[in-house]
Amino acid sequence: MTTHTESALKIAEYLLQIKAVKLQPKQPFTWASGWKSPIYCDNRKTLSYPKIRTFIRQQFVNVITEKFGKPDVVAGVATGGIAHAALVAHELGLPMIYVRSEAKSHGLTNMIEGVVEKGQSAIVLEDLVSTGGSSLKAVEALRGAGVEVKGMVAIFSYDFKTASDNFKKAKCKLEALCNYEILIQQALKANYISESEIETLKAWRDNPAEWKSKK
Repeated sequence: MTTHTESALKIAEYLLQIKAVKLQPKQPFTWASGWKSPIYCDNRKTLSYPKIRTFIRQQFVNVITEKFGKPDVVAGVATGGIAHAALVAHELGLPMIYVRSEAKSHGLTNMIEGVVEKGQSAIVLEDLVSTGGSSLKAVEALRGAGVEVKGMVAIFSYDFKTASDNFKKAKCKLEALCNYEILIQQALKANYISESEIETLKAWRDNPAEWKSKK
C-alpha cells in the first residue's frame, strides 16, 4: 500500500518528531471504539509546520500523478483531509471539494461541499485510515453523485486487514504515504521504542480489537 520507502520513512520521522504520532505500548490509549491502542495519531499537527506540510503535499502530488493520473477534482475527507486537499489542489491547479461525514441537517443538506459535476473524476485525500469505514463513506457519497473516484491517498494507514478488505470490497484503490510497519521501523531506529516492544506493537496491528498491553 505504501509508495516510496525513503519518503515514507521521512514522513514517519516527521510524525514522531512533532509528536503527531505517540507510541505508548505500556500505557495504551483508548480509542472511541473502545479499543486499547499503543499508538495515537493526530496528523492535523503537520499543518502547523510549513516544511513538513510542504513535504507531505509534494508526496501527495507525486503519488497522485504516478499512481492515478491527474483527476478533474481533488476531494478532502472532513475534517482531516480538507486542508491537505486544498494544498494539493492549489499545487495541481485543480478545483477542490470536501465531503462531510454526514449530510448537513439544515439548508441544502449537502454532504459534498463545493462544485463537482456528474462524470468528473476525483482523487480523495485522507489524513488517516484505520478500518476504512468513515473514509469509504466519502467515496460512496461521491459515487452517489455520479463522480468517478480514481482512488484514495492517505498520509498514514494502520494497514489493518479489515481496511484492506473494506477497500477491496468497495473497489477503491488506497495508497498511503506512510504506514504502521514503516513507522515502527523508524521509531526503533530513532530510539522512540525498544526492540522488546516490537512484538506487542505488531500483535496489536494484527488483532487490535483483542490486544492487551504487556506491562
